[in-house]
Amino acid sequence: MKMTTVWPLLVFTLIVPALLLVRRLYRRRQARRSAQGIGPVIESCRHLLTLVVNLQQHRGLSSAWLSGDAGFLPRLRQKQLEIEGLFPILMQAARNEAQRHAPCFVGNDVALFAFRWRSLVDTLQGKSAEQSIAEHSHMIAQALDWLAALGEARIEPLAMETEEIGRARNFAYRLPALAEALGQARAIGAGVAARRGCSPVARVRLMFLVSRAEALLEQATQANDGGPLTARVRASLQQMARTVRTSMLLSDGVRIAPEEYFGIATQVIDAVIAWVDQSGQMLHALAQGAEESGPAVRA
Repeated sequence: MKMTTVWPLLVFTLIVPALLLVRRLYRRRQARRSAQGIGPVIESCRHLLTLVVNLQQHRGLSSAWLSGDAGFLPRLRQKQLEIEGLFPILMQAARNEAQRHAPCFVGNDVALFAFRWRSLVDTLQGKSAEQSIAEHSHMIAQALDWLAALGEARIEPLAMETEEIGRARNFAYRLPALAEALGQARAIGAGVAARRGCSPVARVRLMFLVSRAEALLEQATQANDGGPLTARVRASLQQMARTVRTSMLLSDGVRIAPEEYFGIATQVIDAVIAWVDQSGQMLHALAQGAEESGPAVRA
């Protein structure tokens, strides 16, 4: 065999194992870095999720109140106080995140968010239900963007090493997106029920949101089945979808009270949030195991 043929083979047999070794070491280092700070990151994600859930509830309460149901006002005011109390906690989470490389959000982001929230509350009485839903949804989208960024930058590197990428993406993206689709449907539906009538725009939007929620549930289940919690979400979502299609979208009017519809929708969202919390607990336990024993290394 000629030397011109042997040398490329020798180089290939030496370089490929070396590259695989470098890749293994890099992935090990990335997983260890993720594991070392995963606890505070998951806590930050939980704080953001708590903010999202409370904003979603405030959006739904506001929609029913602005649509003419004064009975929602006491709960609306209480929810405003609860949201205000979350900002100091979120500010500390932002300070912690600011110490990391390429932070996903910082204190100035939270300060601006809080300012926008207070402006929304101060002007809420003069808004229509549709305007309120749009402004709430814009703020919720911002918080969900921070949550998704934390998941991608801080949690997924560890999850990729331990074959839990589906759970990580469910935790930081898919399930929060599912909760938001349901939250929008709750807000729109509460307004529809309070007015005792469903406009063509609201009808189309409700149908779209229910269908999107069903699709997101299937995606989340395929990525990482939550077991009994998944079954609970599925059953309660089926009840909500049936309620929307049989009691709110028919031509002969709305057949459900706003309080009843709000409760049905909240039941589904609570089940989704429980699934998110279960995923977070499992990811935290996974990270602790990786930190103590080191992640599995594969080619």
